[in-house]
Amino acid sequence: MCGKRSKCSFSRLEVILIVCLVLMIAVTVVLLVLHFLTKKSNGKLNRSEVTANYLLGVGRADCTGPVAEIPLMGYANPDQVGGGLLTRLYSRAFIVADVDDSRRVVFVSADIGMVSQRLRLEVLKKLKSKYGELYRQDNVILSGTHTHSGPGGYFQYTLFWITSKGLIRPSLNAIVNGIVKSIDIAHQNMKRGRLFINRGTVENSQINRSPFSYLENPASERSRYSSNTDKEIVMLKMVDGHGQELGLISWFAVHPVSMNNTNHLVNSDNMGYASYLFEQEKNKGMLPGEGSFVAAFASSNLGDVSSNTKGPFCVNTGESCDNPHSTCPVGGAAMCMAMGPGNDMFDSTRIIGQNIYSKARELFEKASQEVTGPLSSAHQWVNMSDVSVELNATHTVKTCKPALGHSFAAGTIDGVGAFNFTQGSVEGNPFWDEIRDQLLGEPSNETKACHKPKPILFSTGEMTRPHPWHPDIVDVQIAAIGSLAIVAVPGEFTTMSGRRLREAVKREFDSHGTPRMDVVIAGLCNVYTHYITTYEEYQVQRYEAASTIYGPHTLSAYIQLYRGLARAIATNTVRDLPRGPEPPLFNIGNMTLVPPLTADRVPANKTFGDVLQEVRQQYRAREVAEVTFVGANPRNSAESATEHNFLTVERYTSTSDSWHVVQNDASWDTRFYWTKGLLGRSNVTIEWHIPHDTEPGVYRIRYFGHYRKKLSNGRAVSVPFEGTSSAFEITTL
Repeated sequence: MCGKRSKCSFSRLEVILIVCLVLMIAVTVVLLVLHFLTKKSNGKLNRSEVTANYLLGVGRADCTGPVAEIPLMGYANPDQVGGGLLTRLYSRAFIVADVDDSRRVVFVSADIGMVSQRLRLEVLKKLKSKYGELYRQDNVILSGTHTHSGPGGYFQYTLFWITSKGLIRPSLNAIVNGIVKSIDIAHQNMKRGRLFINRGTVENSQINRSPFSYLENPASERSRYSSNTDKEIVMLKMVDGHGQELGLISWFAVHPVSMNNTNHLVNSDNMGYASYLFEQEKNKGMLPGEGSFVAAFASSNLGDVSSNTKGPFCVNTGESCDNPHSTCPVGGAAMCMAMGPGNDMFDSTRIIGQNIYSKARELFEKASQEVTGPLSSAHQWVNMSDVSVELNATHTVKTCKPALGHSFAAGTIDGVGAFNFTQGSVEGNPFWDEIRDQLLGEPSNETKACHKPKPILFSTGEMTRPHPWHPDIVDVQIAAIGSLAIVAVPGEFTTMSGRRLREAVKREFDSHGTPRMDVVIAGLCNVYTHYITTYEEYQVQRYEAASTIYGPHTLSAYIQLYRGLARAIATNTVRDLPRGPEPPLFNIGNMTLVPPLTADRVPANKTFGDVLQEVRQQYRAREVAEVTFVGANPRNSAESATEHNFLTVERYTSTSDSWHVVQNDASWDTRFYWTKGLLGRSNVTIEWHIPHDTEPGVYRIRYFGHYRKKLSNGRAVSVPFEGTSSAFEITTL
């Protein structure tokens, strides 16, 4: 202890301890200051990361396939075969996972007519070989946009072979590989992110093409809606943890039939054009098909919804044919066709696609309602030819073996059928019935009774050679992403059918403790089963009803099944759902009527890629630059390269003395035409419809192809070649 007169002193140990204490306090203060400054400087980032609710991944891949000699899928017109390319077809994949990656959901929208069972089974097989049990039939939804201008030939059921000329491996492989690649890209780019939902109304873009069927629905039900089509578009926006925009999925009910059944250019129609516009907007400076932002415009309950907004007119007289049978006084049903809003089918595609894109863009920018909550998915395989449906406590009905009615052969106002078939036929035709009985066999009395009042043209459920004509085993599936329920349906639900299904699923969620769910219908998913009308619409047997293949109670069966899936998700009992009977995968070899590839040849003194008709020396914006080359079958290129550009438009840069690509064959403004000649000869014509905002300068058009050459040993090889137009100038005058 210190005395009064002595000075206080500390031992050496005490001094050391005091110094250490002071240093520790100083270090602590410094660390706290640094932590505070770091947090302040990165405050926005940290808050965003904390509120990121999911892991998100998006991906896009080419799935175009062969663009020549392959029947186009949609109008069932065997004469409508591919003869070139307007826009490429893409698969767009979106993966949503819980932050802890315990559960995942995959949604794919592909620019194809519809997803076939064969296609889905082969995609799932490839995914399993790559990822094990990560991506499965219960958490992967495959949806087609329903373009009617994509290659067919990817079905395993016999009916679809008739107009698609069999199972075409190059077509099927292109779609399978494109879908898997888009999922691969999304998988490799998973990052924390957030989801926002928005909805709005798209005007002047659709009409009901079977209004007389719609009017059969109860007046009390119809009075709840302002229109006989669903004008609402639902948009799901995706951003990463930093707020960077990743992509979007939108669902809207309209048939992509702006391109009619006279078209021979492979393209993605109006929904694909909306995707094109959105991706070009967000991927600034990139060529079409490039860039990280992915925009899918997916199908919904479009069964009776046409994009040909001028409505049906007799093409020979100009008078309206908007009547219950869609017939004309002169020429009958074959003359009754609907037209789009544009001057031609290209213009109509542009107008409808622009309308859909514009509303989606507005909703995207304003989206503020966040989607949160757990992920879940429920799936079953169901034998749709034998479902018992409890309509009420005392009344049970059943679905039927698949069958198509006479009005199926009549087609629609978007694409008429053949011979003298008309829509709204509730009685058979003795002439065609006798031909059917002799060639294919008479439908059984049981099937006839089950489908009444449908007069059966093809009893496909009783036709099994060389393989079954229609599927019995069908996928039903719902994926729940927080407050959003995606109802994946295996066909084309009409407007009122879709409304009833959505309402039933929503009520099921509500009644089991999961209120305020946003329910959307994703159309043409997983397996194609044609149309699904209401019971009332079925009675008048227009095209959609004649194509409701499981009979008058098809919709009731689906509502019962999807209610079961919604209940399982809401009560967390998905694991208790029966898997159901697995669909078959038929052993089908190379069964196709598509002509085999032969050696390509050139005219005398010419070689592949030579210019036959040159461009002009000078053009102005809005004119069409056109050049014709000595060509070769484009199928050679589809089978020789995974992703192949048939053309580029290039601009000359004098400062670097080099050419730079400004357009490719995925561009809306380019058109690639292939004309088959005799003895293996063919020509290719490339058009560039010069946009109004094209920068003046010097340009050229290039063509890339492969010609097939037979070697001395009998084998054939594809040899790449290219051709280039003369340079031409675009002026402002």
